[in-house]
Amino acid sequence: MIEKQALSVTQVNQYIKEVMNRDTVLTDILVKGELSNFKAHSSGHMYMSLKDESGVMRAVMFRSSAAKLRFKPQNGMKVVAHGRITVYERDGQYQLYIDDMQQEGIGDLYVAFEKLKNKLNAEGLFDPAHKKPLPKYPKKVGVITAPTGAAIRDIINVLSRRFSYSDVVLYPVLVQGENSAASIVEAIRYFNRTDGADVLIVGRGGGSIEDLWSFNEEIVARAIYDSHIPIVSAVGHEIDFTISDFAADLRAPTPSAAAELVVPSQNELMDKFNNVYSRLYSQANRILERAKLMLKSQAERPVLTDPRLKLNEQRIYLDRLYQDLTGACTDLFRGKQQAASLAVSRLDGLSPLGALHRGFSVTEDGNGHVIRSVKQTAPGEKISILVEDGRILAVTEKTEETTALSGVE
Repeated sequence: MIEKQALSVTQVNQYIKEVMNRDTVLTDILVKGELSNFKAHSSGHMYMSLKDESGVMRAVMFRSSAAKLRFKPQNGMKVVAHGRITVYERDGQYQLYIDDMQQEGIGDLYVAFEKLKNKLNAEGLFDPAHKKPLPKYPKKVGVITAPTGAAIRDIINVLSRRFSYSDVVLYPVLVQGENSAASIVEAIRYFNRTDGADVLIVGRGGGSIEDLWSFNEEIVARAIYDSHIPIVSAVGHEIDFTISDFAADLRAPTPSAAAELVVPSQNELMDKFNNVYSRLYSQANRILERAKLMLKSQAERPVLTDPRLKLNEQRIYLDRLYQDLTGACTDLFRGKQQAASLAVSRLDGLSPLGALHRGFSVTEDGNGHVIRSVKQTAPGEKISILVEDGRILAVTEKTEETTALSGVE
């Protein structure tokens, strides 16, 4: 026999709860049956059982969901309940946790509602990524609703009070009954064809689920999804939800709230403008005050109060600069003069004229060529001897070759 580890009752209940919580059928389920053992607790929670001919199921509806009910549940009433089934760990009993409930008949509509909602959601009609932002300052607000009734009055009153700069364009439609869904669709398409508004409010006042059913029609949801103009859905009261609410770019709990959402408050805008103006005015004043202080500081400088002081300082500075420049030029001139004298002396030592001054002479032939050798002249030729103070003209009598003197070329 294979030994197995024993589980506690609590562990078993927890495991069963985890399994049921992972089941996609049990976590989003519609159950129809007859109410029995109904009890409305003082806390606001409702406890009951749902039964049919051969079975019974415990159920609970917490206060937050029970407060949204449009009818008073009673024993023997046939209902359709939406919620999730899981285990109540303490007792090990499974039960239905109800988040919405409708009477039978109305419950059939609720079943159709859930079926269409799941279908359109699977197609992506409720995808948040498709939602369009509302314009901040719409010039035209299109309203698609009945021409009479509280909804249009509330919308116009709020828009005129909140932002009177927007024009209101009403497209009157049927909001319930035969052809109402087609009427709403045509209005949405009209505004999109003509670009007749910057934002649309589609809705009506409160009513029963049958009264609001036009806004649960598939053609209305698709027209809202296809609109390139942002749409705010405002159907019924805060507790009412329709397919149009999920398809719209924004859902408002009431028509009045929709009007609040589509336009800014001109009073709030004026307050913001005044705040910005005050900040700019204060900042400008601070800049001016700093400029005044700077000008005052500059004006109090001695150079501006008595300009002669500054002129005297500049005159003294220029005198010193002149003296320094004169001395520097004199020193530079003397240095250059000494260098030139030294260079002249060196050049004199290298110059042929210097050699003449020291007693040497230069002999040239009749053509002015320097005679460096006895071979360059012959007896009887005229020669010219250059000395320091002139020339001596002579005639060669004879030539004699001698050994060159040391140091003499």
